[in-house]
Amino acid sequence: MTQDKENSLTQAPITRRIFSIPTLLSFGVAAGVIFFLAARFDLDWGETWRGIRDINPWLYLLALAFYYVSFIFRGMRWKILASNAAESSPEEPQVPSTIHTSQLIVIGWFVNSVTWLRMGDAYRAYAFAEDSKSSFSWSLGTLLAERVMDMVIVAAIILTAAAVLAVTQGQAISVYIIVMAFLMTVGIVAVALFMKAYGERAANFLPNKIEAAYRRFSQGTLGSFQRMPLAMLLGLLGWIMEMGRLYFVLAALGIETSLVLIPIVAVGHAILSTVPTPGGVGAVEPGVTGLLLIELAATDAAATTIVDRSITYLSVILIGAMLFLLRQALNIRRSRKAASQAGVHSTGD
Repeated sequence: MTQDKENSLTQAPITRRIFSIPTLLSFGVAAGVIFFLAARFDLDWGETWRGIRDINPWLYLLALAFYYVSFIFRGMRWKILASNAAESSPEEPQVPSTIHTSQLIVIGWFVNSVTWLRMGDAYRAYAFAEDSKSSFSWSLGTLLAERVMDMVIVAAIILTAAAVLAVTQGQAISVYIIVMAFLMTVGIVAVALFMKAYGERAANFLPNKIEAAYRRFSQGTLGSFQRMPLAMLLGLLGWIMEMGRLYFVLAALGIETSLVLIPIVAVGHAILSTVPTPGGVGAVEPGVTGLLLIELAATDAAATTIVDRSITYLSVILIGAMLFLLRQALNIRRSRKAASQAGVHSTGD
């Protein structure tokens, strides 16, 4: 299968999923979660909404800014990983700029927020493959390398913060969060190590078409692991921006909590968002609220969750949709231009 066919076959189902009935139903799921929070945590909605109404708008905007700056650091890291892999790739991909890769990450998160089964990751790999003139499988490999780095950082942050919280305050966080962080980290690192140690031999047993795609995927993954200190630093800075987002959400609401709880909640949010519902809806909200209840009252915890999700879910849908539609419009324009030029050349012949 050629790269163009591989990429186009990936695009079709993803686009249909974005504009599907299940996608529309996902917004109903989000509304249902709000009612679940009220019943599960016995909330005083009047007090919760009063806290939200009194929010400091400038600190809220600062939280929003921190969140979107995190995409720039992630875009820089992805560009480095892809450039590493491109150096030894026979495809000779044309790696886009940092701004471009950052935009693709936002678009990917948007697709994750409106579709089930985290289709945004596949769409992001497809879009990157299209823009870098590479294959979908090679592009997907660079995303796996990104995930390996992220999970190592996540595990280090959450285990360190949980230990500090237990020692300093005698508090324990959800075992689910710790177990999930551990299993996800071990699992994804094990996949990368298996590919490095046994990937070549395993590829020999695959059918020819699958073998070719696997080899591109493997090259994209393993080729990314160079200039690791810089890539890890950029990844850590991205997570620090995520923690900054939560810190300023709390500050905007006038809620005080210990600094050690912030990384636990921020990273816990990311782990819970991997649940294959749109944007992690149904898992993130009760999970984050439960983590905040370690130190906060129920109304403060719910207010924080709602305001934080207005950034990590609603704003991603709004901003991501604009970037997605702009990309689609530009692609249509380029296709028409190419078709027009082809028609001119054909007439000239």
